[in-house]
Amino acid sequence: MSPVAPAFGAVLSAAFVLAGCAAAPAVTLPPPGAVPDYQLGGAYAPAAGVGVIGRDRGAAPVSGMYSICYVNGFQTQPGELASWPSDLLLQRDDETVFDPDWPDEALLDTSSADRRERIGDIVIEWVEGCADSGFDAVEFDNLDSYTRSHGALTLDDNLALASLLVDAAHAAGLAAGQKNAAEDAAALHQRAGFDFAVTEECAVYEECGAYEAVYGDHVIDIEYADDLPRSFAEMCADDRSPASMVLRDRNLVTPADGDYVFEVCPR
Repeated sequence: MSPVAPAFGAVLSAAFVLAGCAAAPAVTLPPPGAVPDYQLGGAYAPAAGVGVIGRDRGAAPVSGMYSICYVNGFQTQPGELASWPSDLLLQRDDETVFDPDWPDEALLDTSSADRRERIGDIVIEWVEGCADSGFDAVEFDNLDSYTRSHGALTLDDNLALASLLVDAAHAAGLAAGQKNAAEDAAALHQRAGFDFAVTEECAVYEECGAYEAVYGDHVIDIEYADDLPRSFAEMCADDRSPASMVLRDRNLVTPADGDYVFEVCPR
C-alpha cells in the first residue's frame, strides 16, 4: 500500500500482536471533513477539492488521494452470479434469494461457519487485491442482507462474516468501512471492528447521528438528487449532516452522461 500523509487522519495502531507473529500494519482513517466523490458507476478524474474517493474494486485508486475500495461482501456483484458456487447462494423454496431492490444480486448464505469461511476465501482475495492496487480502505456493502433473507439469516451470521473480512482488511493495511445499516452501527464497530462508515442518504432518512455516535467525524455520506425532501443547500447547512457529504445521481454515472450530478457543500 502506498504511504499516506498524516493529514489524511489519525493512524490506528495495531491493537494486539499474535504470539510469534508481527503486528498487523497500521491503518489510516479517512480525512475528517474531506470532500468526497463516489464513482461506482465509472471512474473519472475527480474535481478540484475532492479529498476522498470511492471506487469499485475493479477500478484503480487515485494517486495521492485517500481511496476507498468498494466490495459487495454479502451479495453477488451484478454479472458475477455464475462465478459463485451454488451452495453459497441463499435458497428459499429451492430458489435463489435475490435482493428485491437489486434483482441481479443474490444473497450469500452466511448461515454456517463453513459457508462463511468459503465466502471469506473469495471476498478476502478481492480485499487483498484492493490493497495491492494501492487503496487505503475498503467498504463492505450489504451488511444488512439478513433483513432481506425472510428470516434465514441473522445479524449474528453477518457479524461473524464481517469479522473475518475486517480482520483481513486490517491485516492488509486497509481501514474497514461499514456501508449503511445504521441500526447495526454499534455492533458492527464493537463486535466486527469497523473503523468508519460510508452511508447513503443518511440525511434524507435522518440517520446520520446514529453513525456519528459510533464513528465521530469519520462518516462519509452520499445523497441522491432524485430523492431530496429539501434542497441540498439546506442539508449542507444542517448541523446534523456529516461534514463529508456529496450529492450524486443515483446511478453514479460519469460526467460524460447527461444524468451526471455532482455537488458538494460550500467550504
